[in-house]
Amino acid sequence: MNLRLAAVAGMFEFLAMRNPGSRSPIPKGKPSSWFAAGERTGMLAHTRRRPAPRSRLRLRTPRRLPRALSVEETATLLGSLRCSRDLSIAGLMLYCGLRSCEVLALAVTDVDIGGRWLSVHGKGGKDRRVPLDEDLAAMIASYLLTDRPESSSPVLFLSAKGPTRGQPLTAAGLRSIFRYHRSITGIVAGAPHALRHTFGTALAEAGVDLAVMQALLGHAHVDTTARYIHLAPTHVKAQYDAARTRQRLNRP
Repeated sequence: MNLRLAAVAGMFEFLAMRNPGSRSPIPKGKPSSWFAAGERTGMLAHTRRRPAPRSRLRLRTPRRLPRALSVEETATLLGSLRCSRDLSIAGLMLYCGLRSCEVLALAVTDVDIGGRWLSVHGKGGKDRRVPLDEDLAAMIASYLLTDRPESSSPVLFLSAKGPTRGQPLTAAGLRSIFRYHRSITGIVAGAPHALRHTFGTALAEAGVDLAVMQALLGHAHVDTTARYIHLAPTHVKAQYDAARTRQRLNRP
């Protein structure tokens, strides 16, 4: 829609250049602060001497969520991971809903293996506590006992090879891990954030309360969490059928 409005507005701007008496039907908004007076923009830049107006007809295009992985895709991707570090990283995103940046920010002291809780340092400095899956807790314990290099760094996940061995795993390093396993498995959609999205979709399809989902995923606004509900038609249908059943039972 925005592109169509821009195209129509551009056509009328061109017409106005040919015929100064013509006017565009596209409403003009307040002058945009992005253009200073006298800045040269547009097709005939030398004719513009005023701040560019901003149209009031502005639509916000919703961001698309990544596609959730199927059960088969998830099993294939996890099956290609060999070391306990990589399995722990994938598990934290898939079973706890962590963002990749939150995984990399975890310290050893943030993991309560006995109590099965995680202290997650989220976006915007917002911390949250997330339950830790029992099998995942055992995998992280195995990593700490056998695979984690000796290091003075408090960060949980460290680089295991090369000159950076023992240093915190970087975002580029994490991406390279998943890029490699996507290539050998053929799971093109198997990016780190797809695992978190798979977790959120599974919660929605299981009928988990929206407020609980928001707390687990660490969303600042419930509207972001609600997008997962829209992607879970089975959950919506189940809630609808349950509501209709209650209506029938209460019918006089």
